[in-house]
Amino acid sequence: QVQLVESGGGSVQAGGSLRLSCAASGSIFAINFMGWFRQAPGKQRELVAGITNDGVTHYADSVKGRFTISRDNAKNTVYLQMNSLNAEDTAVYYCNVDLKTTAWALLRGYWGQGTQVTVSS
Repeated sequence: QVQLVESGGGSVQAGGSLRLSCAASGSIFAINFMGWFRQAPGKQRELVAGITNDGVTHYADSVKGRFTISRDNAKNTVYLQMNSLNAEDTAVYYCNVDLKTTAWALLRGYWGQGTQVTVSS
């Protein structure tokens, strides 16, 4: 069994910063992709940022230059540093991790419970 625990959400004024964390625990053999998605009211869930096990990163155009994704492989944790936040960043943020529970298991995606980020202007 695998658990993803997110933390770091909250309310902030426009221009402020927040740092999200997502720690994976349980039966983990290897982790591949780690990423953050977000879903605003009435909108589809979208990829915000992702990072491979080789450290290759990808960002949505809307957050490039403001957000930074990183990971600590020893802690099975992914972070999202969010700077210069604006009202359009308001959403529930979900971490997503692709991992294998054993050497012969298929790669499977897991989701965190979501953490609310609210930016007031």
